[in-house]
Amino acid sequence: MDLTSLSALELGRKIKNKEITVEEAVRAQLEQIKAKDKEYNCYITVMEEDALARGKEVQQLIDKGKIDSPLAGVPMVIKDNICTKGTKTTCGSKILYNFIPPYNATVVEKLLNAGAVVIGKANMDEFAMGSTTETSYFGETKNPHNTEYVPGGSSGGSAAAVAAEEAFYALGSDTGGSIRQPSSFCGVTGIKPTYGTVSRYGLIAYASSLDQIGPMARNVSDCTAVLDIISGYDSKDSTSLEGENYNYTEALVDDVKNMKIGIPKGYLGKGLDEEVRAGILSAANVLREKGAIVEEFELDAVDYAIPAYYVIASAEASSNLSRYDGVKYGYRTEDFEGLQELYKKTRSEGFGNEAKRRMMIGAFVLSSGYYDAYYKKALKVKARIKEGFDKAFEKYDIILGPTAPSTAPKLGESLSDPLKMYLGDIYTVSVNLAGLPAISLPCGTDSKGLPIGLQLIGKHFGEKDIIRAAYSYEQSKG
Repeated sequence: MDLTSLSALELGRKIKNKEITVEEAVRAQLEQIKAKDKEYNCYITVMEEDALARGKEVQQLIDKGKIDSPLAGVPMVIKDNICTKGTKTTCGSKILYNFIPPYNATVVEKLLNAGAVVIGKANMDEFAMGSTTETSYFGETKNPHNTEYVPGGSSGGSAAAVAAEEAFYALGSDTGGSIRQPSSFCGVTGIKPTYGTVSRYGLIAYASSLDQIGPMARNVSDCTAVLDIISGYDSKDSTSLEGENYNYTEALVDDVKNMKIGIPKGYLGKGLDEEVRAGILSAANVLREKGAIVEEFELDAVDYAIPAYYVIASAEASSNLSRYDGVKYGYRTEDFEGLQELYKKTRSEGFGNEAKRRMMIGAFVLSSGYYDAYYKKALKVKARIKEGFDKAFEKYDIILGPTAPSTAPKLGESLSDPLKMYLGDIYTVSVNLAGLPAISLPCGTDSKGLPIGLQLIGKHFGEKDIIRAAYSYEQSKG
């Protein structure tokens, strides 16, 4: 039996039923990484010794009946912008190439308490700034479906690791689509939760008002099981929300009868690849045949989502990344005279081009004379976008559309045209601006054999609606 091809929940059941030991699962996963990762470059750090030791520890806890999680003993990978105590957390950047956090992120603690075995840290675009995982200081990640193509980003290492069977599930972060878009390109499932339902404590910030941690896995059930574990209030995160029912697994029901699903007309218009459009409409028909009410409608203000997102995200990034100056931790330039030169040379040498570009844009839109013209206006557009979604959800339970306007582009194509790369986030950024939950799952392939992603968007705390619809669609494919 090839252990690495099992789903996370299937492996968890076999471990619980004592058909497989945790150590066998961990060794099988490590062998898969050794065999494949030279080609795909999904990992920045592989934690071989730690994972084997952790596997023995978890097995003992399972044997003693101290852990009863459905994912206990299952190896997984964490995006390298989520802090892991005693293990490098680099954000894919030279400026943090040697940073070892003294604490775990809250999501990591929750997973460890549930018996997770962290196998390593996944590659990513530098500081989550990118859509292709080509801006990493540690080299580009390649799409397991075709190594000439990108895996998406910024959580491309996480998505590719799941697709290449180098991890059973992964954690990613989503600021403007960075869980959903690589999930789409790599043919896996990814959930971006409602803002505030999953703690951001220990997530190294890109844009604090937009960032959200979420799961990536091979199917909807695995993603939902992970989301159940990591969700919940955290006093260490000032944006964390209290009092919601996070039992998402109860939504894994094959039933969408009378569910109202809206498709924004603008999502199917100019700029959408014809094969992607066909895949999305086919998925909508499947849900319609299963009893859902599916219709098109006009969604207000989303045409302005891309410029608003990049103004707000870049402004927050310029503030968040100002702390990396070579003084306390991380990379420090070797040759400098005085504090100002230390700052200037460390940041010039430590940050890559895309991070510098976004920090400079952010500093510009926050500067005197331009704050009102750009940043303040972007915040008004953000509010309008949220109002547009609120109005839509008065009529519809979920919104359906593509995750990305095309399938994965070839390596090198996006970096040569940054604006084109930014426009590739057109269907995902508005979800972050409005703080909504969304899921991306596979809905076929194009003529090149590259996966197409279906995106389902829910109202605030509407995770159960999108999970139910996604699960129902997934069941129709067998």
